[in-house]
Amino acid sequence: MSNYPVFNCKNGDDVIKAVKEYHVSFVQFWFVDILGNLKSFQVTPSELEAAFEEGMGFDGSSILGFTRIEESDMVAYPDATTFQICSWRPLERPVARMFCDIKSPDGTPYEGDPRYILRKLVERAAQKGYTYYVGPELEFFLFANSTSPQPLDFGGYFDAPPLDLGNDVRREVIFALERMGIPVEYSHHEVAPSQHEIDLRYNEAMKMADIAMTYKVVVKEIARKHGCYATFMPKPIFGENGSGMHVHQSLFKNGKNAFFDPNDPHHLSSEARAYIAGLLKHAKEFTCVTNQWVNSYKRLVPGYEAPVYIAWAQRNRSALIRVPMYKPGKEAATRVELRSPDPAANPYLAFAVMLGAGLEGIEKGYELPAAVEENIFAMESEDLTAKGIDSLPGSLYEAAVLMKESKLVKSVLGDHMHRNLVGNKLIEWDEYRTHVSEYEIKNYLPIL
Repeated sequence: MSNYPVFNCKNGDDVIKAVKEYHVSFVQFWFVDILGNLKSFQVTPSELEAAFEEGMGFDGSSILGFTRIEESDMVAYPDATTFQICSWRPLERPVARMFCDIKSPDGTPYEGDPRYILRKLVERAAQKGYTYYVGPELEFFLFANSTSPQPLDFGGYFDAPPLDLGNDVRREVIFALERMGIPVEYSHHEVAPSQHEIDLRYNEAMKMADIAMTYKVVVKEIARKHGCYATFMPKPIFGENGSGMHVHQSLFKNGKNAFFDPNDPHHLSSEARAYIAGLLKHAKEFTCVTNQWVNSYKRLVPGYEAPVYIAWAQRNRSALIRVPMYKPGKEAATRVELRSPDPAANPYLAFAVMLGAGLEGIEKGYELPAAVEENIFAMESEDLTAKGIDSLPGSLYEAAVLMKESKLVKSVLGDHMHRNLVGNKLIEWDEYRTHVSEYEIKNYLPIL
């Protein structure tokens, strides 16, 4: 494990030196399409110098949501600070990876690049003196193969071996992540059969989005080595909890947590309260980004620990937003946990819309409603109405329409990304609603 070096490259020269020193055979250039699917091509060490100076051209019309055929030329510029050796590959003649920023041939940032969209929001926060930190919890399932959701174990929350049969996979994933300089806080078996969680230490948003993409690759590759299949599908098993991506987030200013106020009953500053209010107000509009698949809405239903009700609380896990309890001396840990996103989201866009909604709350001075500590799942509809508790969209179609109409989401994503994402999701919904399912054949064919 210690033989894998962790790099802290600052520029192309640092990368080229590291490639020579460790006899790197290929460098993978990584970027994502609008849905967060990882794209990659490999270059040989001899091409690196030119790649840093001029970028590497590719056909953008073949990448989902990028460009039309008549304006297809795109250029990938590697980000030297993301250079690391791929820890799931052998150390002999190793393979490394770098994330890329996508630009147009004239050198301007490409407006359909998810990394560029997140960078714009991070820079907007920085202009106000804020650094945006996030800590996502990406849950996943381990199945026998990729064609049917066959669990490997029937363990439950925090179960230990022998009920937890994924322990060795998680252990190796953690080692592989640490070999790439990605710190892990802890891991455990989750609530559903063969469901797992590995929690990553919080980081700045752009670094965290890169880490989240790397995490997904590492989990899938290590699972494959163990002869099983890892999936981040939100709801693969009927009747069991789905997989979430609870996102802990905070803003720091001048090295201090801007969300902490020792004099507030919840230890939340006025900025934190306005930030939470922004998330609550715009949650319905950005849900199509944080929960972007038809299957996402099989998870977002009451009764499975999925927070569908737009409210906030400290202890209440049935609320959309939870503020973890303050511990004396842990001011830096004051944070907001948004519980609705799932791990099949595009992390760059998900972090961007969350930050955009929170900043909107701060900029416009949104008022935070009272916390709701009762079990919202147990409330009748009259109680919900009386307390003014709304709920998230119930389907991808509803979410896509709300996103289409949202000025905030459009301003965060930009016209190009907003238009393409709305169009893609409406097509997905159309394909889903016209599909004849096994449920329909089973229930209707024999009687109609």
